[in-house]
Amino acid sequence: MPFKLSQRAVRLGMLVVPSLITLASVSITAVIAFSAQERELRETTAERVQEVASSLAELDEVRDGLEAVANAGTTSALANADDLAGATDDLQPLAHLVENATGVYYVVVTDDEGVRITHPDPAERGVQVSTANASVLAGEPYLGTQEGASGPSLRAKVPVFGDDGTIVGMVAVGVLESSISAESAEALGELLPWTISALVLGTLASSALAFAVERRFRRLDALAAEHAQMQRTTTALREQSHEFSTRMHVVHGLVSRGDTQDALEYIDEVVPVRTAGAGAPDSTDASIHQPLLDATTQAVRAELHELGAHASFDLDLDEDIDDGVVTVIANLCRNAGEAGASQVRCTLRESGNRIFGLVDDDGPGLDAEASGRIFAPGFSSKADPTGLGRGIGLELVRRTVTSRGGTIEVGPSRLGGTRFSFEIERPA
Repeated sequence: MPFKLSQRAVRLGMLVVPSLITLASVSITAVIAFSAQERELRETTAERVQEVASSLAELDEVRDGLEAVANAGTTSALANADDLAGATDDLQPLAHLVENATGVYYVVVTDDEGVRITHPDPAERGVQVSTANASVLAGEPYLGTQEGASGPSLRAKVPVFGDDGTIVGMVAVGVLESSISAESAEALGELLPWTISALVLGTLASSALAFAVERRFRRLDALAAEHAQMQRTTTALREQSHEFSTRMHVVHGLVSRGDTQDALEYIDEVVPVRTAGAGAPDSTDASIHQPLLDATTQAVRAELHELGAHASFDLDLDEDIDDGVVTVIANLCRNAGEAGASQVRCTLRESGNRIFGLVDDDGPGLDAEASGRIFAPGFSSKADPTGLGRGIGLELVRRTVTSRGGTIEVGPSRLGGTRFSFEIERPA
């Protein structure tokens, strides 16, 4: 009898102990993986806001705008919104463009007393910032989390130096902590089902003595695969940071070619549509020598018509397009129609060996958070009734444009929806 009791205890231990080990191992691994992913996300966000703030602080347009209001106020008599109105008119469009292009929540430019010249909320312009900035205005950059008018945010502050070396103001760029938490929660939600499945399967597997060791190794392999997936996700976030840096260089190039206002008007310009009807080609007699362009416009019209949308084109190209340009404009127009737009306008121009394009729509548009992640693999703002996955078209567009030495940006359209602007190099 004692032997039988001992045997039962051993068997019970063989059933319970492996389950406890599996439970503890998976739980610890999951906690470590979640912590590492959250840390990588925060580090990537910090790098992004720091790069955006540093790039803006070096722009001549920002420096000139701050030098123009250097004497507008003093520490004892601060400048107000009226005193800074000229600088606000020059710099607020640039700040709004950068916010949309990089996915940050706000871009704030202040004078040398810390009075806001730009801010997403017009009521905050002409008001001194509430957080301490003495060290920044003394020449020391800052990176950290502070409580501000919009709530707690991870922010970077960089001083702006005038031509004579004196500090004429600062640039502050921030991402709300709530936005970072939402991204972290989304990533956690994607990994959590796999973790729960690992726990359940590991516990069930350990209940069978004959397969306990084998199934434990299988679960360790599954955990290793999940950990590798987490590493790939964090690597993709770092690559996204470099994509934001590339967009900043594009913005820098636009505003550095001349007056800031002229550059912004060029981006936002709505070119009159030359087409007269839905069934007629958009180009002139030159379309005879542009069969791929003509076929693409007709195919896009037909596809958008099935989606309940109307497509119009304004085309001025000397030569026919190639498969890469077809991929870009077809996917952008299709995306607009699927997003709920009723009017989609495509504009194409060329200069030298580069093609410049705009795709505008009157759809629901994008919020700041979505515009910052819209080109990420697998991201989509639309439902997936097929269950096969969405978010492929815009990622394909981004890879096509960048592989041809081009850039692509997203922002608001004057039609009321979203505008995609891109440039792409013709093949040699």
